Amino acid sequence: MAEQSLQAPLDTTAVAQLPGLDEGLYRVVKVSGTWEVAHSIYLDNRQMDGKVGFFVLTPLRLQPSGVVVMVQRGWVARNFETRATVPKVQTPSGPVSLEGQIAPLPAKLYEPGTPGLGLIRQNLDLAQFREQSGLALAQFTIRQTGPPSEGLRRDWPEVALGLEKHYGYAFQWFAMSALVAGLYLWFQFFRRSAAPIKESLNHVPPPRL
Repeated sequence: MAEQSLQAPLDTTAVAQLPGLDEGLYRVVKVSGTWEVAHSIYLDNRQMDGKVGFFVLTPLRLQPSGVVVMVQRGWVARNFETRATVPKVQTPSGPVSLEGQIAPLPAKLYEPGTPGLGLIRQNLDLAQFREQSGLALAQFTIRQTGPPSEGLRRDWPEVALGLEKHYGYAFQWFAMSALVAGLYLWFQFFRRSAAPIKESLNHVPPPRL
């Protein structure tokens, strides 16, 4: 991830030619295009800095290629009093330029019943969205970066790359293994060896007076 993000940014032409997610994952991009505003969606129950709101996603038609890429534009707080409405987000109607990073879709959340297909959704399935919208979306998304703008925040959580958690798991499993091994030795060997000694002591005849 670090190596990919440190490479030279991909321009609009290079992004339009990417065959899939794996070929450009975590690469920085600088692209230009126009928003497909009518196909914006709001992913519900998404957090940023411990607050619950929406991830706003809008398709971007790259120019001049015409390739359409779904952009994770940012996070916005929701109004819990009117859950059926979405906050206003500024979306320019003309050409725009933005910076971001090639990224997979946001993680899927548990969704009971039939997946939603409206403006507010719990998750997004790109294949389903292509069929519904009629847009030939690319196989990857762009996670927009930069300071807050258009009413959106972009303090995306960083993926933990350290080994501390794995060391903790390893310690727990080795401790459990040591406990099981100790219990096995106790019940199979030490306890059995101690039983005859204890039994013989219980049958020692009393001393003669």
